[in-house]
Amino acid sequence: MQIDLHTHSSVSDGTEPPAVVIAQAARAGLDVVALTDHDTVGGWDEAAVAAEHLGIGLVRGIEISCSLAGRSIHLLGYLTRPDDNELMADLARARDSRETRMDRMVELLVADGFPISIEQVQAEVADGATLGRPHLADALVTAGIVDDRTEAFDRFLHHESPYYVTHYAPDPVRAVELVVAAGGAAVLAHPYSGLHGRTSTPELIADLAAVGLLGLEVDHRDHDDEARRELRGLAGELGLITTGSSDYHGRGKPNLIGENRTDPAALEAIVDAATGTAYLPA
Repeated sequence: MQIDLHTHSSVSDGTEPPAVVIAQAARAGLDVVALTDHDTVGGWDEAAVAAEHLGIGLVRGIEISCSLAGRSIHLLGYLTRPDDNELMADLARARDSRETRMDRMVELLVADGFPISIEQVQAEVADGATLGRPHLADALVTAGIVDDRTEAFDRFLHHESPYYVTHYAPDPVRAVELVVAAGGAAVLAHPYSGLHGRTSTPELIADLAAVGLLGLEVDHRDHDDEARRELRGLAGELGLITTGSSDYHGRGKPNLIGENRTDPAALEAIVDAATGTAYLPA
């Protein structure tokens, strides 16, 4: 069974609608795919219809943006209840904060003479999508300021840029607690990625395991062989499952859907642990 448990659609910062992401997964020979848009469940219904039509299994999920001591940390929440009041309120707070943050980032760019407007950014966002830096990157491309998303992030949008502005994000312990309380299974996304150092530490991972973390996303293009070995060892010590995923976004990122995959036993553990939303088998 071929399984990819981390993809994004245009409902957040991917470039393709949920149905197209599911079609790409089927075309790549996957048996199961998870849709995990940032801070929203807005693509779940469309993905479910497409998965049923194409005969591919679907794990409905989210990727929660977290923050700890200035570090950006991401948590995958699988099969949560989509109407859980506390989780949905926190996700809404994060999305609202992204709007305010984007206004400020555009203001900073304009102040330095770059011809960009918030209306140009909004034109890059699909209806109901979670606003993020990739949309600003796309607007910079459209405006002719940069050639592609990569250049936009390298020049303007990275975390140490003078144009970078933070937004509300829960701390990762809180995020795990929210996912578990909403009947979901929590897996820490690409914990050892990070351009300027690893985003997570063994101590943090142990703290998350103590409040219900189920697993670690180990096989990810941002992890080299050493990182993967260390994470597998840590998962073994803490009794956590390990997963593999593409973190597919469509155009603008090199990640290929299905390039890293998850063992069926890990999927079974996720389904067994979750009580919120049903797994949709093929």
